[in-house]
Amino acid sequence: MSKKRKPTAYTIAALLPLVLCSAYAQTQRYPAKGLVLSANPSAHTMVVSCEEIRDVMGPMVMSFTVPDAKSLTPLARGSMIEFTMVVNKDSTHAEKVLVRGYASAEREPSKSSRLQAMDEALRARATPLKLGDSVPDFTLTDQENRTVHFRQFAGKVVALNFVYTRCVLPEYCVRSSNNFGSLQKRFHDRLGKDLILLTVTFDPVHDQPEILREYAKRWKADPEYWHFLTGSVPDIQRLCDWLGVSSVPEEGLYVHSVRTAIIGRDGKLIANLEGNEFTAQQLADLVGEILH
Repeated sequence: MSKKRKPTAYTIAALLPLVLCSAYAQTQRYPAKGLVLSANPSAHTMVVSCEEIRDVMGPMVMSFTVPDAKSLTPLARGSMIEFTMVVNKDSTHAEKVLVRGYASAEREPSKSSRLQAMDEALRARATPLKLGDSVPDFTLTDQENRTVHFRQFAGKVVALNFVYTRCVLPEYCVRSSNNFGSLQKRFHDRLGKDLILLTVTFDPVHDQPEILREYAKRWKADPEYWHFLTGSVPDIQRLCDWLGVSSVPEEGLYVHSVRTAIIGRDGKLIANLEGNEFTAQQLADLVGEILH
C-alpha cells in the first residue's frame, strides 16, 4: 500500500530547485504522465497526480496552467494523460496534453479481443451511465450478510470497484483490492463520515457472503465502511452495465474489464476510471480532491 500523502497541488516554487541549475537556466521540457484530478478549461488550468519524472521529481500532485484551453476539453476526472511539462526561469506550464486510451481488449486476463462483443451477444445490456448521471438505487448483500442499499450512503462520497475472489492475477482484482486497501488506510479518519468503499463481485454464484467475508479479511477490511457485495445475477449484471464492466465466464474463471467508479455526495457519477494503469497513490489523490 502507498504511504500517506497530503493531496496538495505543488507550484513552480517547489519544482524549480530540482530542475534549474542557475537563475539563467534555459527553458526545460520534460515528458510527463499522470491522472487528472480536475480540469478547468475556462481558467486554463488542470490539477494532475503526476508520475515520477526520473532525475527531476518524485510522484506528486501539481497544478498546471495550460495555454491551449481546447486540449483540456476532453479531460475528465480520472483521465490518464501524457503531456509536456515546460519549466522556465520563473514559471511552468503544460503543453501537448493527450488522453492515454486504455487498450483493454489486449490487456485483460485472457487477452480476448472481443470481450465486450461477447458479453453483449450473450445478453441485453442496461444503458451505461455517463459522468454527471445520478446512480440509481440498488440493493445487495455484504460480507456480513447484511442488506445494503446504495441510498443509505447519501451525503457521502462512494468509491466502487469490481472483483471476483478466485482471480489471482496481481494486476487485476488483486490490484483493485489493494487500491481500496490504500484508500482505507489513507482516509481512515473519514471512513463512514465522508467516504464509503464498495467492492462488488461479478461472480455472485460463487462469491456468497461467507466467501466474501474470508476475502475481506485478507485486506483487513473494516466491514462497517468497506462492504464486499454480492446479490442476484440480474442485479449484479445491471450494476456492471451501468458502470461499463464486462465479464464473460471462461473455464471456471472470468474474462473481465476493470472499472473504478467515484460517486459524489449527491449520488452522481463523478469519475469512472477504466483499466489498471493508475497507481493506488493516484486513486487516493483523486478521492482526496473530491473529499476536499
